Amino acid sequence: MSDVTITITDREGVVHEVQAPTDMAMNIMELCRAYELAPDGTIGVCGGMAMCASCQCYILNDVEIPEMGPDEDAMLSEAFNVKPNSRLGCQIPITPELEGLALELAPE
Repeated sequence: MSDVTITITDREGVVHEVQAPTDMAMNIMELCRAYELAPDGTIGVCGGMAMCASCQCYILNDVEIPEMGPDEDAMLSEAFNVKPNSRLGCQIPITPELEGLALELAPE
C-alpha cells in the first residue's frame, strides 16, 4: 500500500494533514468524507458525478493534477465562489503524483 500526504484546509480554516491511499481508486471528495472534514451531507452531494460542486476546492500549490474535463468545467461555470484555482474534488483521483498537494475546501 502506498499513501501520499495531502494538506486540506477545512471550511472552518482548520488545517489537516492526512494520509491518502493511492491504491483504492479514491478521489479528493471521498478522502474529505472519509476524514469527516466537512459536515455530513455538505460534500459530495451528487455522489461524485461532477453535478453539484459541493466538493469544490481551491488548489493552493503547484502539484500536478489531471486536466479539467468538460463536465467539471461546465459545473464550475455555474458554481458559486469559483476562483482561477477551483477544482471539483470528485474529479481529482488520488495518485502518487498528488504527494504534497495542499488545498482548501470552498465555502458551502
